[in-house]
Amino acid sequence: MADKVVLAYSGGLDTSIIIPWIQEHYGLEVHAVCGDVGQGESELAGLEAKAKKTGAKSCKVVDVRREFLVDYVWPNLRAMSVYEGRYLLGTSMARPILAKVQVDYAREVGAKYVAHGCTGKGNDQVRFELTYQALAPDLKILAPWREWDIRSREDAIDYAEARKIPITASRTKIYSRDRNLWHISHEGGALEDPRNAPPDDVWMLTVSPEKAPDTAKIVTLGYEKGVPVSVDGKTMAPEALVAHLNTIGGAHGVGRVDICENRLVGMKSRGVYETPGGTILLEGLRTLRALTLDRDTARMCEKLMPDYADLVYTGRWFAPLREAMDTYFAEATKTVTGSVQVKLFKGTATALGASSPYSLYSEDLATFGPSAAYDHADSKGFVRLYGLPGMVAASVRRAKGVDGSTSSAKKAKGGNTPPKASKLVSVATKASAPKLASKTSGKKVRA
Repeated sequence: MADKVVLAYSGGLDTSIIIPWIQEHYGLEVHAVCGDVGQGESELAGLEAKAKKTGAKSCKVVDVRREFLVDYVWPNLRAMSVYEGRYLLGTSMARPILAKVQVDYAREVGAKYVAHGCTGKGNDQVRFELTYQALAPDLKILAPWREWDIRSREDAIDYAEARKIPITASRTKIYSRDRNLWHISHEGGALEDPRNAPPDDVWMLTVSPEKAPDTAKIVTLGYEKGVPVSVDGKTMAPEALVAHLNTIGGAHGVGRVDICENRLVGMKSRGVYETPGGTILLEGLRTLRALTLDRDTARMCEKLMPDYADLVYTGRWFAPLREAMDTYFAEATKTVTGSVQVKLFKGTATALGASSPYSLYSEDLATFGPSAAYDHADSKGFVRLYGLPGMVAASVRRAKGVDGSTSSAKKAKGGNTPPKASKLVSVATKASAPKLASKTSGKKVRA
């Protein structure tokens, strides 16, 4: 009886030819599995029948849309994780859950192998295989793109046609796309030359900002503990919420990103992304966090975010560090609850205002008008002490001529010996503070 392998199957050209290729070269019984993360009905329709017709022993489609958003997208959003300042990590987040689905199915059918159709040039091979290693290190990995002599799309089509494998791919396909609930990515074709602007036929979720409505759309987003829960006062399931924001955001041209990013494998790659809903949610969350987080916590979140984004981008979703950082962000954002109004207009998403029961903003403290909560005189000592290190450093530098203010004549004579820091403090204090009449003048005061 042949050993079994579970293939991460999409129904596209590559995974369609991998099924017979594995059978020919390894003699394994192939079982296909596909995680539904929101690719769309057009990609998933008839997938089981197609896989079996291609030679798979079985094919299973697993609906993990809710799990994808709740366990992967929401933690990433809560961290406000963005790779290289622009990419909202739609594909990066999806790969670990697809690999997890694959591992689960391998256990179900008793497979000893897992296989994927990722190329040797991309990040996805790493994302899949690091997940295998984390969840099932005993499973053996097959990566046909690193083994076979197929080197181009044309070669793959020739292979399929020679074996009468049913495919819908054509030799004139322009773009490579990846879609899920969170986004859609576009690569290849005219996009491979960074001098070319993305052609109009690239975009699928968003209209051109120039063609977007001339009237702005204002949406009210509700968050609980850093996670979106409602739109315009209506509580929505995660899938419905993201789909709704993708629709209205796309209609206003929101969420387009064109970036030349640094791949994990060392090369630069141009990616064009559409993430309308995610862009809107990120803008709202950024504003609500500013209202509810204290300065130190907010700054720590900002410091950790790039590292978190790198972990997600490079396939280390199940790394102990990312899980530990998740714990921090969950704790840090437990008061990020409230609502934010966001204006959508010709490609932009702009927060207009926010409110929260945990708001740290005090109008009485911040007002420029009369306030009983703040005494301006209190700032005098604060400013003096806050500037003390700089004042001492500046005095020493001037005395030593480090800042160029000491004359050449003084330098020739050896300059002045800098006064002691304690003397500087004493002088500065006396110079800036007028003497006050002492109520105990002439009397002994106990220490």
